[in-house]
Amino acid sequence: MNERLAVTYNKFKDKFDLQNIHKGVLYIVSTPIGNLEDISFRAVSILENADLIACEDTRKTNFLLSQYGIRNKTISYYSQVEASKAEQIINEIRSGKTVALVSDAGTPCISDPGNILVSKCIEENIDVYSVPGCSSLIHALILSGIPTGKFFFQGFLPQKKGRQTLLKELSGIKMTLIIFESPFRIYKTLNDIHQHIGNKETAVCRELTKKFEQIIRGKVKNLLAGQFKTKGEFVIIVNNN
Repeated sequence: MNERLAVTYNKFKDKFDLQNIHKGVLYIVSTPIGNLEDISFRAVSILENADLIACEDTRKTNFLLSQYGIRNKTISYYSQVEASKAEQIINEIRSGKTVALVSDAGTPCISDPGNILVSKCIEENIDVYSVPGCSSLIHALILSGIPTGKFFFQGFLPQKKGRQTLLKELSGIKMTLIIFESPFRIYKTLNDIHQHIGNKETAVCRELTKKFEQIIRGKVKNLLAGQFKTKGEFVIIVNNN
């Protein structure tokens, strides 16, 4: 476990009421998006004491768990098997097990697997609890300097089919827009924003909470003319108010 986190966690660990970790339920657990200290004590406690952790990528989650000294059973639950494995996980919960759901980083169900499982749990009258924490869209929004009163979260744009139509629809939504993008398509997406939404005030956010966190602000045209590293996941904030 991170040394500073371990000192603080162990100081308060005895005060955590582990009796409050319910059996036969699903916990949706938010994890850090970069900086490993951005995890709640409650999240550590749940991940440490759950019977099973469902995760996008067991390798990434096991690495994350190792940073907190947690050794627990994990099962893969990525988008391609989300529907087919939901029933398997529900059966584990029905048997009385506590299941924690995590994504590779941040909050599950937000452009990540989880919504199908949560919906099925609700249908089956299985209790679902959320353990809040990091969310890249909120982190990027508050750092952008762009109005936060009303915003529309788009997530990832379609790569091909429906992309142009959706961009035209977004142009008509008069509030702050939040778009996720990969490093491979960041310049293409900025160009599409310029073409369909306009030369709007924009913030491009990358490597959030990490050592080389970078927020590039300006009009879209200026951002396209500039240079920044195409590394890490991007959050684009567009002022379309």
